[in-house]
Amino acid sequence: MNLHRIFDSFPVLESSDLIMKKIELSHLDEVYSIYSNDNVFEYCGIIPKHNIETVKSMIGHFERDFTKRSRIKWGIFKRQDDTKLLGILEAFDFNPKVNMVTIGYFLSESYWGQGIATQAVQALVKFLFENALVNRVQADVMPSNDASKKVLLKNGFKKEGVLRQAHLWSGKGVIDLEIYGILKEDYA
Repeated sequence: MNLHRIFDSFPVLESSDLIMKKIELSHLDEVYSIYSNDNVFEYCGIIPKHNIETVKSMIGHFERDFTKRSRIKWGIFKRQDDTKLLGILEAFDFNPKVNMVTIGYFLSESYWGQGIATQAVQALVKFLFENALVNRVQADVMPSNDASKKVLLKNGFKKEGVLRQAHLWSGKGVIDLEIYGILKEDYA
């Protein structure tokens, strides 16, 4: 794993239709629109935020986490309008000992079902395998989150199993999680 390629300068990811780049304070209203929507976080271990000042602080935390090399959050934008935030893509739980990272993603509800998450995850997986030299990428999914499972399967991830009553997620309690993973050898 080459953490320098991830954290030395903020990486910009691109696909045919999307650009994933740093979230700035200028995106506050759109970030708030995502984080304050209960439907967006129905299947996540995140409690929606209904206070814009809390979300403003969170944007500062995105920068802090990047500086600490613990997590990176990209804003997902359309290439032809890179000012309108569509969603958020993230990589976290970097484990250099086993050369592994966990990813997550969520979109503004108005962009669901358009293939945006699939394309964003494809760009992230490519970056992690080809530039960051990661060997394993994984994602944790609530069993009832069919849309997220489809995104992962379309990107070559395999369902590896279910961790029964193994995680405490904020606002959800103790839950089951399905684990999806892809290895560099699967990607190649």
